[in-house]
Amino acid sequence: MKDRILPFRQIEWWVVTFLFVSIILSNVVSTPTFHLNFDQSIAYFAKIFIPLIFLASFYLFHMRVFPNFLQDGKKAKLIIYSILIFFGSFILIGAFSVGANFTSDFLMPFYFNSLAVYAGYGAIIYILNQILLAKEDKDFKPYNIIRFVLIYIFVVIFLLQFQRIAGDPITILFVVILPSILTLVLYNFFLVYGLKNQGRKGEATAFYVLLIFIIAVFFTSLAIANGDPEFLIPGIVIIIGIIAILFPISNFFFRKYENYLSEINTLTVKVDRSTADLSFLRSQINPHFLFNALNTLYGNALHENAENTAEGIQKLGDMMRFMLHENNQDLIPVIREKEYLVNYVDLQNLRIKEQENIEIIFSHNDGSCPGEIAPMLLIPFVENAFKHGISFQKKSWIKISLRCLDGSVHLDVNNSIHRSNEEDPERKSSGIGLENVKQRLNILYPGKHDLVVRENELEYFVHLSVKL
Repeated sequence: MKDRILPFRQIEWWVVTFLFVSIILSNVVSTPTFHLNFDQSIAYFAKIFIPLIFLASFYLFHMRVFPNFLQDGKKAKLIIYSILIFFGSFILIGAFSVGANFTSDFLMPFYFNSLAVYAGYGAIIYILNQILLAKEDKDFKPYNIIRFVLIYIFVVIFLLQFQRIAGDPITILFVVILPSILTLVLYNFFLVYGLKNQGRKGEATAFYVLLIFIIAVFFTSLAIANGDPEFLIPGIVIIIGIIAILFPISNFFFRKYENYLSEINTLTVKVDRSTADLSFLRSQINPHFLFNALNTLYGNALHENAENTAEGIQKLGDMMRFMLHENNQDLIPVIREKEYLVNYVDLQNLRIKEQENIEIIFSHNDGSCPGEIAPMLLIPFVENAFKHGISFQKKSWIKISLRCLDGSVHLDVNNSIHRSNEEDPERKSSGIGLENVKQRLNILYPGKHDLVVRENELEYFVHLSVKL
C-alpha cells in the first residue's frame, strides 16, 4: 500500500458490483411475488432491471470504453461509445421508471443525479492525481487511503439519491452496518490483537473490556432515556456478535495475513540470497576461464613451436568477446553457447592434436540451436574433462556429444581420468568445479534439468539435460 498505487479501477468495479447485487437481492427477497397485480409486477421487475442496467452501463464505460481511450487516445471512439451507452441506458431505465410510476416522464432526476455523482467522483480523482501524484515523494499510502474514503463517500451519496429503488435495508447496510464492522475490525487490529502480539496483554485486555463497556453503557442509556428495555436487546446482540463472531473471525484473518507476509519475507530473502549466490558464482567463472586459456596457449607454445598460435589467439579472442558481451546476461541464444563450446574444444585440440595416445571426439548437430539458455552452463563439464581426462603418457579419451532440440539441450561427456598427471598444464589451475554448476542449475532451472554424474577409477561420465 505504501510502495504502489492500488488497482482502484478493479476495486471500484467490485465495490459497485457488490452494491448493485446487494440492491437486486434485497429487492428480490423483500418483495413477495404472490398475488401481485399488474402494476405491482412492473414495479417489482423495475427494481431488479434498473440496477442491472446501471451496473452494465458502469461496466461498459468504466471498465471498457474509458480504459481503451486511455490506451489509444481516440476521442471519436470515446464520444461515440459514450453516447450509445448514455442513450441506451437512458431509454431502458426511463421505460422501466415510467412503467413503474417511479417518475412521470423520461427526465428522471435519479438518473441524472447518478451521472452527476459519477462525473463528480471522476473530477475529484483527476484533481487528486494532479496534486498528490505530481510530488516526488513515492509514499502512496496517503493517496490510497484518500481513494478508499472517496469511494465510500460517493457510494453513500449515490445510495441517498437512489434510495427509492435501493431501499432502506441497503442504505442501512452501507451507511451504518459496514462502517461499524470496519471500525470494530480496525479497533481490534490496532488496540486488541496488535497490542497482544506485541506482548502488551494487559493493555489489550483493557481496550477489549473498554469496548464492551462503551457499547453496554450506550444501549443502557437508550433504554433508560426511552423507558423501553427492548433497546437493550440490540446491545446484547452486538456484544455477543463481537465476542463470539467478529473478533474471532477477524483474528483468524489477521493470523493468515501475518503468515502470508512472513512467507513473502522468507521468499524475498531466499531470492536475494540466490541472486547474490548467482552473482558470486558468475564472478568465479571469469578468472577460471582466463587461467585455463593461458595454460592452453602455454602448452601449445611448448609443444608446437608456435605454428598454430595465430589460430589459437583468434579462437581465444572469440571466447573473450563472448565473456565480455554475453556472459553477464541472464539468457543468451543456445547457438552462442554452442559456438563458445566449439571454440574451446578447437583451442584444446591445437595443443593435443599430435598426441597419438589422446582421442578427442566431439559430435554436435550442424543445424541451428533454437531457444535461449543461461550462459556458461555447459562449458564447465567440458573443462573438467580436459582437466582430468588428458595424459601425455597414458591413453586418454574425451567423448563429447551436444544435441540441441526444440525446447531442450542435452550434453554427454565421457572422459578418462588421470588425476596425478604432472605434465598437464591445467593440473594446478583453480576451477569452479561441479558444485558451481549444480548451484546455478538449482537456482536457474529448478525442476527443469536432469544431471547425472558417474565415476569410477578409469573414467568419468556426465549427462545433462536442460528444458529451456
